Amino acid sequence: MRNTVLIPTYRRPQDLSRCLLALQEQTKPVDQVIVVVRDTDAETWQFLAQYTAHNLPLHPVKVTQPGVVAALNAGLAAVEGDIVSITDDDAAPHPDWLERIATYFTCDSRLGGLGGRDWIYHGSKLEDESRPVVGQLQWFGRVIGNHHLGVGEPREVDILKGVNMSFRTQALAKPAEGIGQLRFDERMRGTGAQVHFEMAFTLALKRAGWKIIYDPSVAVDHYPAQRFDEDQRNNFNEIAFINLVHNETLVLLEHLPFIRRIAFLFWAVFVGTCDSLGLVQWLRFLPSQGQLAGKKLLASWRGRWQGYKQFKIQNSQFRMRQSLE
Repeated sequence: MRNTVLIPTYRRPQDLSRCLLALQEQTKPVDQVIVVVRDTDAETWQFLAQYTAHNLPLHPVKVTQPGVVAALNAGLAAVEGDIVSITDDDAAPHPDWLERIATYFTCDSRLGGLGGRDWIYHGSKLEDESRPVVGQLQWFGRVIGNHHLGVGEPREVDILKGVNMSFRTQALAKPAEGIGQLRFDERMRGTGAQVHFEMAFTLALKRAGWKIIYDPSVAVDHYPAQRFDEDQRNNFNEIAFINLVHNETLVLLEHLPFIRRIAFLFWAVFVGTCDSLGLVQWLRFLPSQGQLAGKKLLASWRGRWQGYKQFKIQNSQFRMRQSLE
């Protein structure tokens, strides 16, 4: 099967160089490498102009709109392979990455998406904990990620992680009867990372009836690099926090049926998680974080409210279109 690797990048040419080197060392040669670059990213354009590809079929794509969603959608429009494998510029796929991916899609015609573990390095220190539960959406709306900690046998999951996810292009072209091309959700907020963009994508694919598998042996090394937007990873930023919770809320309200949707809203407001606080989580973090815990709670509630409003607007527009038809 022909494989395309899609890499969105922004102002991290050294990281991109490591990623491209890892693709050159694949046991199954890559058929197409799409690197999506912002039009204003002079550093990366200069790097690509001087880069020696060494038979790597490099295809740069220019994008003018900020954010990973616009970059990935621009890249998907240029995909020529039967499989598109997405990774980040600050990741380095293991040598057998593409070979394992191709084997999976060749052997299972119902497989729509495949993900694996990203081994996270903080400097030279490897984060080597392990978790058995990965990529699950619980009935009341709690999302369990742990893709960077997954161990065990391959299994079906609900959600993949953007740094290591592959899709059958046939599934994206027509995921289900009556549905056109599947693309990343442009309603996701943020000017860079746009957290939870992959959750919207993989849940839509799963709703269309395609199987999604997580196998820890389909692996990449991940060296989390600097971001150039409001989301600075472990540092609190109110706008980034609100955007994260808005995106999660909108995606889950659209995916969950009515009763589970109500359960999710109550759980989210009164319990929550360490990333999207509710009252219980605020009480948990109050002794150690003080006023910061309060800021996170208020930002979480604002994100929930804004995501709920966006969901209601979309529903109203959908019902209006139906009545006109």
